[in-house]
Amino acid sequence: MPFSLSQPSRSRNPAPSKPGPHSSQPGFNSVSKYFMSARGRCPQSQHVEEAGVFPEGHTGCSAREPRQHLSPSQSRLTGALPAQDSGSSPAARWPPCSGGAGGEPTRVPSPPPPGVAGGAGGGNDFQWCFSQVKGAIDEDVAEADIISTVEFNYSGDLLATGDKGGRVVIFQREQENKSRPHSRGEYNVYSTFQSHEPEFDYLKSLEIEEKINKIRWLPQQNAAHFLLSTNDKTIKLWKISERDKRAEGYNLKDEDGRLRDPFRITALRVPILKPMDLMVEASPRRIFANAHTYHINSISVNSDHETYLSADDLRINLWHLEITDRSFNIVDIKPANMEELTEVITAAEFHPHHCNVFVYSSSKGTIRLCDMRSSALCDRHSKFFEEPEDPSSRSFFSEIISSISDVKFSHSGRYMMTRDYLSVKVWDLNMENRPVETYQVHEYLRSKLCSLYENDCIFDKFECCWNGSDSAIMTGSYNNFFRMFDRNTRRDITLEASRESSKPRAILKPRKVCTGGKRKKDEISVDSLDFNKKILHTAWHPTENIIAVAATNNLYIFQDKIN
Repeated sequence: MPFSLSQPSRSRNPAPSKPGPHSSQPGFNSVSKYFMSARGRCPQSQHVEEAGVFPEGHTGCSAREPRQHLSPSQSRLTGALPAQDSGSSPAARWPPCSGGAGGEPTRVPSPPPPGVAGGAGGGNDFQWCFSQVKGAIDEDVAEADIISTVEFNYSGDLLATGDKGGRVVIFQREQENKSRPHSRGEYNVYSTFQSHEPEFDYLKSLEIEEKINKIRWLPQQNAAHFLLSTNDKTIKLWKISERDKRAEGYNLKDEDGRLRDPFRITALRVPILKPMDLMVEASPRRIFANAHTYHINSISVNSDHETYLSADDLRINLWHLEITDRSFNIVDIKPANMEELTEVITAAEFHPHHCNVFVYSSSKGTIRLCDMRSSALCDRHSKFFEEPEDPSSRSFFSEIISSISDVKFSHSGRYMMTRDYLSVKVWDLNMENRPVETYQVHEYLRSKLCSLYENDCIFDKFECCWNGSDSAIMTGSYNNFFRMFDRNTRRDITLEASRESSKPRAILKPRKVCTGGKRKKDEISVDSLDFNKKILHTAWHPTENIIAVAATNNLYIFQDKIN
C-alpha cells in the first residue's frame, strides 16, 4: 500500500512487489518549471501532489540497507579526493577574438591549474573548420526530428544522438583515406533504432513523451558497444553489435526456415558459418522503469562500471546494471509539505575516478558534493559550492538565471564546470566559496531578460563540455552561436553553426555581437539574434579536436585546421 503525503519522507520500506506497468506510478508527472518559493516568486516548478514515496510496482529499497552487492569496488577505494591533476596534454589555442561576445573571463587570484599551465605553446595555434553536417535542410522542421542529446563514446569512434522522436542515431568514424592524406575520417551512419515510444498514463491521464533526454556510453569490454538512453521515465540499456556471418546447413529446417519432416532426415549435417553483408543490430538488454515519479534529467555511469545514477527533480537513485527491479534512493530533497519546496535538482554526475563521489546541482545555483561512504542516504553533503550573490545586482530574474542547467567533472577529476543561463564557471573541488574561473557566455542578454522571460527562452537548458585535456571548454548560445574558452590564454571565440559556411574544410570566421553604438561590418546586433535557433547540446571528442554541435535538427561536426 503506497505511503500517504502525511507520512515522513524518510520512512520508506515498502514491501517488495513485482514491477508493474509504466502507468502505475502514482502522483503527477513531474515537478515542472514554475513554483512559488518560500522567499517569493521563483518561476521554477509547479505544485505537485504525490501519493507515494516509491511508485507502485517498484521495489523501494531503503537507503539504509547495505549495497555491497551493488558496488564491490567501493570498499577498495579509500582516501580523499586528489589534490591535483594527473597531468594533461598540450592545450590548443585560438586566435584572439577581438573582444568576443562574452568578453574576458574573470578569475579569482589563484595559481594556474595544475597540468595545464603553459600547455599551449607557440606553433600549436589552430583554427576551426567545417567537416560535416547531418540532417535535412527543410525550413519546416518536424518536432520529432529536433536533436535532444549528443554524446561521443570513450574512444571517440562512435557518436550518438537522440531526438524528440525517441530515435537514437549512431555515427561511426571511418578510417582515414590514404588518397586524401589531409582529410580526417568522416562520421557516417552506423545504426539507427527506435529507443523509446510514446506512452500514456491512464491513471493520471498524462502523456509520456518519447524524447531522449540523455545518452551515456559504457566503456567497451568486448566487440559490442553498450549505451544507456532515457526519456522522462524509463532508462534502457542497449547493446549494439555487428553480425557478418550466418549459419547454414541446419538438420531440422530448410534454408528458407521451414521445418523439415524428421522422418525424412537420413543423415546429420554440421552447420557451417558463411559470410554475409555486415548487419548492425541494436537490442535492449535491460529496461529500468517505475522508479521515478518526476522527469529524469540526468544519468551518469559510475567509474566502477557496475552502477549508474539517475536523477529527477527531487530524487537521485543508484542502480546496478544487472538489476532492473530495485534501485537505492541516495538523495531525496522532497519536503513533507510540497508548499515548502524551494529548489529542484537540475543535474547530477559521478566523479570520473572515485566511485563513491558524485555531485548534483540545484535551481538555486548551488552544487553539493556527496560521499556515499559517509552515509547511505546522502542528504547531508560533504561539500557545498556556492558563489555569494552581489546584493546590488539582485533582480526578479536572479534566481532564474542562477539555476544550473549542467554540471560536468573534468577528465582529471580535480575540477568541475557548471553552466547557468549567462555564464560558465569552473570550480576547484578544494575550494567551495567561489569558482576559480568565470566565463561570460552572452552577457549582452542581461538587458533582454524581460522579453526572454515572456517567450520562455530564459528557461532554456544549455549544456557544456570539456576538451580532452581539460584546457578548453565549450557551450552553446542563441542564433546558432557556440562559445569556446581557452583556460590557459584566457582567450575566447564565438563561432556559428551554419550551412552558409558548410563548404568542405571551410574555416569558421569568428562572430561578434554588437552590444551598442555603431555596428561594424560582420557584426550582428543583439536585436537581430534569432532566439529560435539555439545550441543547447554539444560534445567534444575525448582525445582530438573534433566537436559535434546540435542545431535544431542538424548535427554539425567541426575539426581543427593546423596552421
